[in-house]
Amino acid sequence: MKNVDIAIVGGGPAGLCAAITAADLGAKVILVEQDDALGGQLVKQTHMFFGSEKQHAGTRGIDIGTMLVEQVESNPNIEIMLNATAMGYYPDGVLGINQEENFIKIKPLKMILATGASERMIAFPNNDLPGVFGAGAVQTLMNVYGIKPGKRVLMVGAGNIGLIVSYQLLQAGVEVAAIVEGSPNIGGYLVHASKIRRLGVPVLTSHTILEALGDREVTGAVIAKLDEKWNIIKGTEQTVVVDTICLAVGLTPLTELIDQGGGKLAYIRELSGYVPIHNQELESTVSGIYVAGDLAGVEEASSAMVEGKLAGAVAAKALGYKPKAAEQIIEEAHQELFDLRSGPVGAGIRAGISKLQEVRQRC
Repeated sequence: MKNVDIAIVGGGPAGLCAAITAADLGAKVILVEQDDALGGQLVKQTHMFFGSEKQHAGTRGIDIGTMLVEQVESNPNIEIMLNATAMGYYPDGVLGINQEENFIKIKPLKMILATGASERMIAFPNNDLPGVFGAGAVQTLMNVYGIKPGKRVLMVGAGNIGLIVSYQLLQAGVEVAAIVEGSPNIGGYLVHASKIRRLGVPVLTSHTILEALGDREVTGAVIAKLDEKWNIIKGTEQTVVVDTICLAVGLTPLTELIDQGGGKLAYIRELSGYVPIHNQELESTVSGIYVAGDLAGVEEASSAMVEGKLAGAVAAKALGYKPKAAEQIIEEAHQELFDLRSGPVGAGIRAGISKLQEVRQRC
């Protein structure tokens, strides 16, 4: 049995920032990551971040990841567990970890869950053909392993992920035939959409994919226009010749561990699905368990890093570590999140948080 002040599950942007903040305040931390390296999605994000200097604006995600990992690895208060899967959180307060066929029990005083999110898929005929990828898989192939997923791609989804990955495909010399988006409006930032359009890629709003074509692999796709009620408009079907279909249709928070541990969930569409009910200090309905990053509601990595910092400071303060310094960090983190979520771009997130607060008050 390992006893520790704070156990953090997830070594992505939220988990890394939570570990650094809590450890800098003096808490002893164990950081649990199921992969063989830290960094999460940052290791495949070659684009520069928005936000402010505090969120490393103007720095590429891969460089932010390297910087955060170096801080974690050099901190004597942080123990790193790689290739370690959290199997469950039990009523006696024990976190069970499977690491290389060894079952390890950790008993933390506080726990921060930063388990992230998984990619959504959509159903259409032949969506299991080789050549149909999620956007995260395409990023991993290109930006981690240097492998092109194909020669000509149809992107499904014009949110930030779809737009950014489309641009990265073009940078790698892959042709993007088109981006189709079911909504009548582009969901991502205008700056990303403008770059794509300047490079001659059509962004077809109110369009969807009907099916993938091919016998043994993707050879094309059928797309069609949607009406205002999202019904297919007959006669608008067209075939696009591609060898790759990339799905960038959103993320779903990975709630299995908090759910199994007794945390209550609520479906909040604006936060991308079922999320743990939590307060403004990111504490879940289970006392002493905090949530951060995409698990708390899918946003940009900048917000995930700030939430990690907030959760780390709150947990450390609750254990009595440098309460004045922790309170200062907490206040700054709240202000950073307010700034990141301001304006029209953050309207959906603000609406989702408001709904979550209403649900929490009824619990």
